[in-house]
Amino acid sequence: MDRSNDYVIRVAGKPAEVDAAAWDALADASPLAGPFVRHAYLQALHESRSAVAKTGWTPQFLTVWLRDALVAACPLYLKSHSYGEYVFDWAWAEAYQRHGLDYYPKLLAAVPFTPVPGPRLLARDDAARRALLQGLQALAERGGLSSAHVLFLDDADLAAVQAAEAEGWMLRSTVQFHWCNREPEPYADFADFLAGLQRDKRKKIQQERRRVAEASVTFRTLRGAEIGREDWDFFHRCYEATYRAHFSTPYLTREFFARMQRDMPEHWLLFVAERGGERIAASLLAIDAARGTAYGRYWGATESVSCLHFEACYYRPLEWCIAQGFRRFEGGAQGEHKMARGLLPVRTWSAHWLSHPAFADAVARFLEREGAGVEAYVDELRERNPFKADDPA
Repeated sequence: MDRSNDYVIRVAGKPAEVDAAAWDALADASPLAGPFVRHAYLQALHESRSAVAKTGWTPQFLTVWLRDALVAACPLYLKSHSYGEYVFDWAWAEAYQRHGLDYYPKLLAAVPFTPVPGPRLLARDDAARRALLQGLQALAERGGLSSAHVLFLDDADLAAVQAAEAEGWMLRSTVQFHWCNREPEPYADFADFLAGLQRDKRKKIQQERRRVAEASVTFRTLRGAEIGREDWDFFHRCYEATYRAHFSTPYLTREFFARMQRDMPEHWLLFVAERGGERIAASLLAIDAARGTAYGRYWGATESVSCLHFEACYYRPLEWCIAQGFRRFEGGAQGEHKMARGLLPVRTWSAHWLSHPAFADAVARFLEREGAGVEAYVDELRERNPFKADDPA
């Protein structure tokens, strides 16, 4: 660490131990901050017991201080598994186990259950960001841990990791699918957006929307304080149903969403599907009006209707984003089918440091091969662009 700056590194055992205003001031310095790195969001995950030691997420929030000023921080957890991360290292853990070594616990700088690119190394400047990254590595070394990881980096984080490759940090890329509004002239409406798609894609979307309409399904759109307790209750029923359908357990408790309603209502948008006066499905988006970005998050239904998922999770949100003049809609992790609906491939990045030299070397070779494959995959996807050749989207 550059001691000429007199940095002091501290570890907080829970978000409440870090001043919220100071934390948020660091987050606001990033153009991709969004709602997920806000102090209230991270504290809600902890206080609702969604991300706590019992669920495998032990907070170790790392902070960097210059005299009495907080100059860098990151949401850091000691992890006893790899669930809820969306960057998969199960094979690495298996390899450790085969050789009689412990992969867990590991250190993870991430927003739990949230595969959204954004700042993870919140910092006042590049020097403080480097100090934070060095502190993360030092914490792993002193704890005798197998590894440290930083997931879904923004550009500043990416540059910091690239500058630290000599210290053993390695980059890994994955692919997501995002929709961007047309530039320089935004879409006038959803029909204008459809007009820019290739004919087969446009017809398929029109057919899918028609099926939902013919099933007599209508929608209510609720934003911020308009989402009442009963609406949140119904959404949570749908959210739980989705996990049950996949024989899984929901990550987020009802208390977490209660805290979102209380502490961050302006960041939520809910689409409620109804038929015959009864609610049958819900889709929840996070929104950042200041940055003109919406994030597809959760959905669920109490009954099956053909194409309802596409209507609730893509077409209604895109229609809303266009009407509101939003610049971007992020569709979440994975999902090549999103391309046919106008979302295009985007590479996302994570960073990894492994303490064991032989394993670090093996992972580096693997990441080199994997990275070449991801690059080729993105090139192939871009050749299947769903927009007309003359559309500027």
